[in-house]
Amino acid sequence: MLQAPRAVFAALRPDDDESAQARQEPILALCVLAGIAGVLSTGVAARLLDDPALDNVTVALWAFVGGALYGVVGYWIAGALVYGAARGFGSLGSYRRARHIVGFAAAPLALSLLVLWPVGLAVFGSDLFRTGGSDSGAGGEVFDAAQLAFVGWSAGLLVIGVRAVHGWSWPRAAATVAVAMAPLALLFVAERL
Repeated sequence: MLQAPRAVFAALRPDDDESAQARQEPILALCVLAGIAGVLSTGVAARLLDDPALDNVTVALWAFVGGALYGVVGYWIAGALVYGAARGFGSLGSYRRARHIVGFAAAPLALSLLVLWPVGLAVFGSDLFRTGGSDSGAGGEVFDAAQLAFVGWSAGLLVIGVRAVHGWSWPRAAATVAVAMAPLALLFVAERL
């Protein structure tokens, strides 16, 4: 997925039950890992250890359970948004295929959990989950920028996926993704304020 995304997305064109069932487990794994990375990136996670009743084990459990829910619900909602936007731009594809595009496009977010977060924990430790810790300042801004780079990578893969599956032009695929992701982008900005 990370090396030849166009070929992976083109393989999503067959939407029969057998092909879809073969993709379900990898997509679930990607969505759960991406969801964990997503909840760890929230403002709530950045304040978890401000509460003395919580410890590192509680944070890990919260991240796993909350991230799994976040990833699965996000998969269904983002899939619905992509499906609706694609239909608006003339797609005849199914909701299932739209969800699968979203699931595979989440691969960089899942990768960020396995690459970025261990580095962040090694550098900042539990301060990532406290207000005003060593992650505030320039180092924290670099970490936040790296997180946004993974989000941008996923958004780029989503455009590639929509284009490859539907055989559309770059502007049409980009417009579809922009329309689909606008509500999620607004929620992200509102959560950060």
